[in-house]
Amino acid sequence: MNRRIGRLTTSLLTLASCLFLAGCLKRESVVVQGNREQVLHRGIGYEVTELDPHLVVGIAEGDILRALFEGLVTEDPVDLHPVPGVAERWEISPDGIAYTFHLRTDAVWSDGTPLTARDFVGSFRRILTPTLGAEYASMLYILQGAEAFHKGATTDFAQVGAMAVDDRTLRLTLEHPAPYFLSLLVNPPWLPVPLPVIEKSGPIHERGNGWTRPERIVSNGPFQLKKWAQNQVIVVEKSPRYWDAATVRLNAIHFYPVESVDAEERMFRAGQLHVTDSVPIAKIETYRRDAPELIRSDAYLNTYFYRFNTRRPPYTDLRVRRALALGIDREAIVRKVLHGGERPAHAFTPPGTAGYTATAQIPSDFEAARALLEEAGYEGGKGLPVLELLYNTSENHRLIAETVQEMWRRELGVDVRLVNQENKVILAARRAGDFQILRSNWIGDYIDPATFLEIFRSDSGNNYTGWASADYDAALFAAARTADSAARHGLFQAAESILLEAAPIIPIYHFTHNFLKQPSVQGWHPTLLDRHPYKHVWLEEK
Repeated sequence: MNRRIGRLTTSLLTLASCLFLAGCLKRESVVVQGNREQVLHRGIGYEVTELDPHLVVGIAEGDILRALFEGLVTEDPVDLHPVPGVAERWEISPDGIAYTFHLRTDAVWSDGTPLTARDFVGSFRRILTPTLGAEYASMLYILQGAEAFHKGATTDFAQVGAMAVDDRTLRLTLEHPAPYFLSLLVNPPWLPVPLPVIEKSGPIHERGNGWTRPERIVSNGPFQLKKWAQNQVIVVEKSPRYWDAATVRLNAIHFYPVESVDAEERMFRAGQLHVTDSVPIAKIETYRRDAPELIRSDAYLNTYFYRFNTRRPPYTDLRVRRALALGIDREAIVRKVLHGGERPAHAFTPPGTAGYTATAQIPSDFEAARALLEEAGYEGGKGLPVLELLYNTSENHRLIAETVQEMWRRELGVDVRLVNQENKVILAARRAGDFQILRSNWIGDYIDPATFLEIFRSDSGNNYTGWASADYDAALFAAARTADSAARHGLFQAAESILLEAAPIIPIYHFTHNFLKQPSVQGWHPTLLDRHPYKHVWLEEK
């Protein structure tokens, strides 16, 4: 061999080896690096627009807030039963009305300021102040006098059952006993907020205050907000001042807003995500066959449904709403479209929720649907304007919407226009009542039928349909004050019967949560509410 050629060959081989090694180093995935550095990368499904605990209404926002803030109690990672949070212990009066919480001496805000009982009282006053317009304020109506204060019947907050006995003692007095009350307290409306910090950014009782930006926010949870790049990523890092920092094993969490489930799945395959928000319907069976260790199908207390805007014709007509509700073959959607273990929803509350199952049902009955349309003056769909179904951008939502669209066209002669928009646009349209039919889903805030049925009370900030019924409200009012389980369930069944008969909504299916998870993610237990306390999650190098 020519020596010069030999040297050239050797040089080329050396260069190739260097390039190969460099390529290997470059190819280390985000997930592999995250495993080594204890940085979790999670898809959250859509771009969040708000991180104020008193103003959020979405699932993704709640997931992030549970990393940033902590309430009086938190949740066990396995079954979500309430465990001590900011409150290290509490007592409950024999009649179940008064709860006395004793706060930790080492509970502080992320800026080192002590967290006191007065912070909680001030936070509750803020969310109940009418000018804030908090959709979830009604969750606090369980406190004595809270509803009257929120509705402006009184301006004296001393009449509300929230009192700071001293800096470390908080007493909450309820309107009625509620066995699920402690579970309520983990939800964002009950989280403390730093009022002095909020006040520096603007009025504390008005929307639009920019206090939750990374450079301003002060929180009290296991993590702190470090970065919020719109439509890119939200980064939280471990807080050294959190009272239980020794338990927290993750150093950071990166939340990615990816509205396209196909794009999210590609990110997962490319090693950019540890956990996805969902999985494309078309790929569920493929993962189950080829990579069962990567796909999870967990029971989930969640109902997929459509809302009507009952203030707009033709949805002001009960017969039209009922016809559309009857004109959906839920079994076919579950069997032919979803493939994920979901159940057809013939009622709104998932069956078996804390032992409760609705007795009333909405069947799939095309013949009855056609008869109702004819009775309403729209025989064969003639004369009915083109309906508009609005859904947030997602391939999965589109598949379901197209299936419903075709059922209504084929069976009822009804034309439907499908409109998809980003989630933040959907939220604005929902608040403004700017929709006809709106794709929705509802996850329980706690494991009880009340968490589903309360949202359609006439005064609920989460109703959005324009529908109201005094009899429905009365049944729920009585159920809240009934201790006997059987009698309480009977009142819920009466309320749900009224709801289904009036049809301001169309239940379609009860969820199974299908998502992708890397084997390196530990401490991620299946829970009915799909909540996973991040202080108990960690990563193992695989």
